[in-house]
Amino acid sequence: MTFEELGVRPDLLRGITDMGFETPMPVQEKVIPRLLEGDNDLVALAQTGTGKTAAFGLPLIQRIDLDRNVPQALVLAPTRELCLQIAGDLADFAKYVPDIEILPVYGGSSIESQIRALRKGVQIIVATPGRLIDLINRGVVHLDDVHTVVLDEADEMLNMGFVDSINDILSHVPDQRKMLMFSATMPAEVAKIAKRFMKYPEEVVIGTRNEGAKNVRHIYYMVNAKDKYLALKRIADNNPDIYAIVFCRTRRDTQEIADKLIADGYNADALHGDLSQQQRDIVMRKFRDRVITILVATDVAARGLDVDDLTHVINYGLPDDTAVYTHRSGRTGRAGKTGVSIAIIHSREKGRLREIERIIGKKFERKEVPTPEHIIEKQLYNLADRLERVEVNDAEIDRYLPGVAKKLSWLTAEDLLKRVLSLEFNRLLNYYKDAPKIDFIDEKPAKKDRRDRHERPADPRDKDRRTAERGMARIFVNLGKADGFYAGNLIDMLNKNVDGPRVDVGRIDLMPGYSLFDVKKGDAKRIVGALKGLEFFGKRVFSEVADPDKDYAAASKPHKKKK
Repeated sequence: MTFEELGVRPDLLRGITDMGFETPMPVQEKVIPRLLEGDNDLVALAQTGTGKTAAFGLPLIQRIDLDRNVPQALVLAPTRELCLQIAGDLADFAKYVPDIEILPVYGGSSIESQIRALRKGVQIIVATPGRLIDLINRGVVHLDDVHTVVLDEADEMLNMGFVDSINDILSHVPDQRKMLMFSATMPAEVAKIAKRFMKYPEEVVIGTRNEGAKNVRHIYYMVNAKDKYLALKRIADNNPDIYAIVFCRTRRDTQEIADKLIADGYNADALHGDLSQQQRDIVMRKFRDRVITILVATDVAARGLDVDDLTHVINYGLPDDTAVYTHRSGRTGRAGKTGVSIAIIHSREKGRLREIERIIGKKFERKEVPTPEHIIEKQLYNLADRLERVEVNDAEIDRYLPGVAKKLSWLTAEDLLKRVLSLEFNRLLNYYKDAPKIDFIDEKPAKKDRRDRHERPADPRDKDRRTAERGMARIFVNLGKADGFYAGNLIDMLNKNVDGPRVDVGRIDLMPGYSLFDVKKGDAKRIVGALKGLEFFGKRVFSEVADPDKDYAAASKPHKKKK
C-alpha cells in the first residue's frame, strides 16, 4: 500500500516525500481513506507516535477549498507543545500547496498577533481549548464554515478538565460536519462526547484497546561512527527548546562529550560516577533549574534524577539491555506531554535496534540528520517567537527610544530586522556555511560475494519502480542517496535548470546509486534535456526516460577498469 493508493494528492505526496515518508503506517492506512471518502464520523484509538498527525492532517489539507479564506477545519489539542507540533507538521505536509493558511492558536503567546492573523484569513486552526474560547468570545473566530473537526488526545484533554470547553467549542460548529476523535483510551467521558457530538461514529483500533498512553516517539539516525558527535550537535541545533538527557555507555565518553558540547557553546554538563556527591548535587540542581539544558549522563548516575518536562532522551549508543533502553525512553513523554527518544547509531548497531523494536513492540522512525538549511530556518522561527513573546517594560524603555530611534533612523524596517537576526545568527550561519551533509550509511552490505550477486533472485519491486503511474513519464537520473542526493536536491535541481512552466513531480524513488521520478509525459523531454551535462558535487549527471525492462541497479554499480 502506498500513500498514492490511499488517495493522497500529488502536491501532498511531494511534501511528505521531502519529509522522508515512504510507506503508510497502519493508522494512516485505516484513517486516510475514511476521511477522504467516508461519510461517518470516526473514533480512532491509537497511541502517540503511531503516525496520527499525517493520518488526519493529509486528508484535512486535501479537503480545504483554497478559494475560500475562512476557517474550514479545526484541530483541538490539550497542550501548547502539541498544538505547535501539529501545526508545524501540517505546514510541512502542505509545503507544495499554495495559498493555504494554517494557524496555531494557544495561550502563553501574544493574543494580538493571533487576532491579526485570523483577520487576514486562515483555513485551518490548530488550537488549545482555552485560547480558542477566548477568541470566540471576542468575536474574532467564527466556526460557521468548519466542515471537519479533529480532537487529538481526547482522553488527555478530559484529564486536564477541558470537557466543558470542548462542549462549548463544538456548539459553535455546524451540525453538518465530519468529526474525528483520537484517544489512547476510551473512558466514559470520551464516550459521552462521541455519543453527543458524533453521528454513528465508526471505531478504528490501532494496537491494544484501552492500552495506557505512551507519549514517546522512537527515532533513529544512522551515521558513520566518526559523525556521531556532529549528528548530536545538529539534533540539538534543530530543537531550539531542547531539554534533554544524552545517555552514554561509559564515564569517559560522558565527560568527553559534555566537554565538547560546553566548548562549542551549549548549556551542557556531565553526570557520572567519578563526581563527588557535592558535584553531583550542583549539576542536578542546575539541570532542574534549566541552567543546563543538555545533561550527558551514564545510566547509573542518572538514577534518581526525576524531571517531568524532558523534550528528548538521546541514546549516544544503544544499551545492551532492552530494559535499560525502556527506562531511558520512559524519562520523556511524562505528564501527558509528548516526548522523543532518539538513537544515534552506526551500521553495527542496527541488529540491536531491531531487537529493541521487537521487545518494546514499537517501530523506530528512521530520520535524516537535519540539514544546515533546516536548522537555520528552525532557529530563525524560534527567535521570531521569542521576539513576539518578550515582555516590554514601556515605562522604563520609552525614555531611551527617541535617541535610539534617531540613531537608527537611516535603516529601513527590513534592514533593522536583518541586523537583529544577524546579531543572534552570525555564529550559526558561519558555522554551517560550508557544512557537509551527514548521510545515512547504506544499510545493505557495501560488498557482496560475486556468487551472491549472480544467485540473488530478482526483486519483483524493481520493475514496479521503473514503471510510471498512469498519464506520467518515468525519469531516470544517475544520482542516489550514496551521492547525498535526496528529494529536496531533485526539486532544487529541476527548479533551477528546467526552463518554462514549473515541473510537477509525482512519485520519487531514491535508491543508493540512482533515482527514478514521475513527471507529466509532456514535460519528460525538456527535463531530460535540461539535466544533460549538469554536475552534482563533481559527478556528471546522466538522465533518460526510464526503460521498464532495464536493470538500473546493475547499471549504476561502479565497474572496475581492466588492467
